[in-house]
Amino acid sequence: MEIERKFLVKELPQGMEGAKVLHIEQAYISPRPVIRVRHILSGGEESFILTVKGKGRKVREEHELDLDREAYERLLAKKEGILLKKDRYLIPLEGGLTAELDVYEAPYADLKTVEVEFPTEEAMELFQAPDWFGAEVSEEEHYTNSYLCTNID
Repeated sequence: MEIERKFLVKELPQGMEGAKVLHIEQAYISPRPVIRVRHILSGGEESFILTVKGKGRKVREEHELDLDREAYERLLAKKEGILLKKDRYLIPLEGGLTAELDVYEAPYADLKTVEVEFPTEEAMELFQAPDWFGAEVSEEEHYTNSYLCTNID
C-alpha cells in the first residue's frame, strides 16, 4: 500500500546539498492502469524496477518487481510518451519521515515537486508541511508523473 501526499516546492530547502540523491529515469507502459519502469542510479549503484499502481492518488495499491537491465530495456521500448528524467533528493523530516524532492529535467526543467510517504492514513492526515513546501497537488492529475510522460505537447 502506498500512502503519500504531493506538493509543489515554494523554495529549495537549506541543507539539501548534503542529501542523498537518486538519478531517476522512468517511463510508462500504461498510464491507466499505471504500469511504470524505472532506472535508478545512486552512488554508483543502479536498479531497475517495474511498478504497477492501483486506482487513487493519496492511498493506493502498489506492487514492485526488480528487473535486470535487459528486461528494463525491453519494457522501455514499449513506453507511451517520453522518458522522464529527474533528480530525487531524500531530505529527512521530523517524525522519521522523508521528503522526496524531485527536480525535473527538460521538458519540465522548471518543475519541482515533493512527496512524503506515510506509514498510516492517520499520519498522512496529521502531517504539517514545512514552510518550503508549496501548494498541495496530491489530487491533481496533471502533476502525476504518468500524466507528465504521456501528455507532452
